[in-house]
Amino acid sequence: MYQTQLLKQLKNDLPSNASLIEAVATALDISYDAAHRRVSLKSKLSIDESVLLANYYNLSLDKLFETSDLNVVAVEKTKHIESEQELQQYFIESYESLLPLLTQKDSSILYSAKDIPLFYNLSGDTLSHFKYYVWLKLLDPSFANKSFENFAPKPTLIEAGKQLGGLYSDLNTSEIWDITTVNSTLKQIHFYTQAAHVSSKTALKMCLELKQLINHIELKLTNTNFKLYYNELHLMNNNVLVSAPNLQSLYVPFTLLSYYKTSNKYTCAEAEVFLNKQLQNSKLLNAAGEKERNTFFNKIYSKIDALFQLIEATEVLDFE
Repeated sequence: MYQTQLLKQLKNDLPSNASLIEAVATALDISYDAAHRRVSLKSKLSIDESVLLANYYNLSLDKLFETSDLNVVAVEKTKHIESEQELQQYFIESYESLLPLLTQKDSSILYSAKDIPLFYNLSGDTLSHFKYYVWLKLLDPSFANKSFENFAPKPTLIEAGKQLGGLYSDLNTSEIWDITTVNSTLKQIHFYTQAAHVSSKTALKMCLELKQLINHIELKLTNTNFKLYYNELHLMNNNVLVSAPNLQSLYVPFTLLSYYKTSNKYTCAEAEVFLNKQLQNSKLLNAAGEKERNTFFNKIYSKIDALFQLIEATEVLDFE
């Protein structure tokens, strides 16, 4: 069954005048006769050949399981990141993965934000550079003893990040937050300041930039294509559901930055139902009263102010 589905998917993606047999022969580096046997189903495609064919023509293998066991889902996995160059490539590949979906009319993103969505941390300011540093500090062995003050991200990395972040700016987006969504960023600033990898001056600057970012998100509530939900009942998990008119893709994190991606329609439909239930149990801040909105954002600002004051007080009370 999967062979029929794969060949059908390849045929649909090829130009109308292209030969399916020739396409298979080219990708698998086999003779025309051998390719003909596979296309006519006289010979089976091996799993390795199927993966090679899918990779060669950028086909989605997970679609092949849509007619089989609903408890089995094929996923794509991003590569493990261990260097600044690989982080840059991660940004590029994420952009290329999302672009075909998000440029379609009526496409949308639903983001379950355990942490501040990655897209907001790619603007090129000090806070975004710090995020690059934190990620590489945890992924790249060469960063073990490097301080943030000695870290200068390459211009190509910054540009790749801005390109990915820019893709998110004008989309039809729904985000689900809790007050704790900012916690990981605050903890990272506090930890690396205490570890003397970030100076107090830089840490204070990042706190101010974080407040500016939250203020930017607050101002976005007036945009018709942005919805922010406040949910106190469920723990967010950074899952992202991208919906386009003819396709959905679900992105599920499994390490610090890496994620699994599936376009399996049953899995995406189940995820959509679950996320919509979260929305039903959430408060839409765009439509909430001024008091409710202010209460939500003031709690976040208070967290940032508390860290700012702690760092400032530590600097003043430094007895050494």
